[in-house]
Amino acid sequence: MENLIYAIVLLPLFGFVINGLFGKKLPKLVVGTFATLMVLGSFLLAGYLFLNFKADSTPVIVRAFEWFTINGVQINFSFQIDQLSLMMVLIITGIGSLIHLYSIGYMQTDKGFHRFFAYLNLFIFMMLLLVLGSNYVILFIGWEGVGLCSYLLIGFWYENREFGKAARKAFIMNRIGDLGLLMGIFMIAQHTNALDFLSVAQNASVFELDSGVIIFICASLFIGAVGKSAQVPLYTWLPDAMAGPTPVSALIHAATMVTAGIYLVVRSNFLFVLAPTVMDGILFIGLLTALLAAFYALRQNDIKKVLAYSTVSQLGFMVVALGVGAYSAAMFHLMTHAFFKALLFLGSGSVIHAMSGEQDMRFMGGLKDKIKITHLTFLIGTFAISGMPLFSGMISKDEILVATWAKNPLYWVILFAIAAMTAAYMFRLYYLTFHGQFRGTQEQKAHLHESPLNMTLPLVVLAALSVVGGLINLPHLIKNGEFANLERWLDPILTAPAKNQIQANLNAISHSTEYILLGLTIAMFFIVWLVVRHLYVTNKKLAKEETLYKGWEKLSAKKLYIDELYNALIVRTTEGLGRAGKQFDVSILDKAVDFIGEGAEESGKSMKRLQNGNVENYVLVMALAIGLILIVNFILQ
Repeated sequence: MENLIYAIVLLPLFGFVINGLFGKKLPKLVVGTFATLMVLGSFLLAGYLFLNFKADSTPVIVRAFEWFTINGVQINFSFQIDQLSLMMVLIITGIGSLIHLYSIGYMQTDKGFHRFFAYLNLFIFMMLLLVLGSNYVILFIGWEGVGLCSYLLIGFWYENREFGKAARKAFIMNRIGDLGLLMGIFMIAQHTNALDFLSVAQNASVFELDSGVIIFICASLFIGAVGKSAQVPLYTWLPDAMAGPTPVSALIHAATMVTAGIYLVVRSNFLFVLAPTVMDGILFIGLLTALLAAFYALRQNDIKKVLAYSTVSQLGFMVVALGVGAYSAAMFHLMTHAFFKALLFLGSGSVIHAMSGEQDMRFMGGLKDKIKITHLTFLIGTFAISGMPLFSGMISKDEILVATWAKNPLYWVILFAIAAMTAAYMFRLYYLTFHGQFRGTQEQKAHLHESPLNMTLPLVVLAALSVVGGLINLPHLIKNGEFANLERWLDPILTAPAKNQIQANLNAISHSTEYILLGLTIAMFFIVWLVVRHLYVTNKKLAKEETLYKGWEKLSAKKLYIDELYNALIVRTTEGLGRAGKQFDVSILDKAVDFIGEGAEESGKSMKRLQNGNVENYVLVMALAIGLILIVNFILQ
């Protein structure tokens, strides 16, 4: 097993090194194929490991070397193999290999082809470090590494200044969250005298329930999750991150990096169950994030911006699940979301590819007969995220809805409304893009064509996963949870208090109530679908210019003016302080330094007059000085 783990982690790093050093001299096909095979190799090895790892197996620690010891806390560079890490590795490498394959076609004409694949491989390596590390230090290294790769990939087309600003925005906002994570790690080390997950879990008994210390630790860890998983108030970086190439949006901002915060909380469940106050805060943040992002997505016209706010909203669903203690439901939705959101982003990339780079849905329309494979797979992704019965998104989202009902029916009502908004903006996106008359230019119309096989094949695979992925964890109302396979798989990584909390939630709701809630969810899906279809197909409604929006539509299109508020309160204030600091530096500090220098220079000039080389003068000065000293000494005596 030890060699398998090393190979899984190091293969993407090897791809990064080879393409980074020699990729510029190699043919593009060789570069893309090699990078894809490195990630595919990691996926196949992880699959072999998964098949030979039993559901009730205890965690396996693979120690590479002893790194350092400080104040009695020993830090090893080691990896932890358990049910949670294996699940994350399969998602990262499986979705990652499909996106690498897709990128070969999408980035074919880009002059930075080898650099792009080097960055992608580096990202996969860092993400594997994050989820396989056996302690918070290795997790933090991977955490920072994916932040760096995110910066490099968002700003990949660096010649565009706006893209560079989006990359810096993502980097800075993530650093805010990272500070919280770092503070939490320091506090864990101080109070448990350990940083590896198993030891911290064993020593968690030192914390009193809802004590100030455990609240501070969990709140700090969650601040890290807020930054990485784009929750309120640190969510505005993710929509701007759409500046990067579409495969970047699919890999980093839909399937992997943004889910790191969810992974962190689930991995630290032994701490969070001791802080009910923080859990309530997590629930509130998740609800607010899901609601705001869904509202914004209703009237966006950029196809990738709609999907970006959809990602923020779906992450909010996962955070809500964490807040009510439904850790397995959060991980289930994380997995299904990786399938259908990667599909939707790659599908949007195929649309943009066909449209010669156009991203505005107001200039699309009528594409279903031009790009048939993209259309069909995109429709499947739309069904999955909107809640089509038996599709993966419907099953995983229903698990979260049921868990929130058990916590408080009011939370279910809010999430139910958000789910309806999700279906509304996704069907709006679908109909504006693929139905009606083509609204682009004649040049775009002449350019319309289906994407090559290396782009459509990942779409087909992800579409299949979006349909059948939900079968992995069927609802509890089916034979009392007999087919809740994912929940049983993740059971060993949850502590006893977490399991008790989940069981209490399940016992709080009857099967009849669950059937009623499921029926309402299904009915809502079909009602929203028919209403949106009537508006955009029957009535042929089109997206308006932002200047024509009024009332709630304007607030949605302008995202409640939150970006403008942040810009006024934070960005401009920071820039103003910077200008004031520069002025202080120029007017005060520079002049003070210049004064000292000029004073030294002038004193040097004065002394130069005395140093004229005349020996008689030197002797006279010496005699006068000696005489003065004798006189002063005589007077003092």
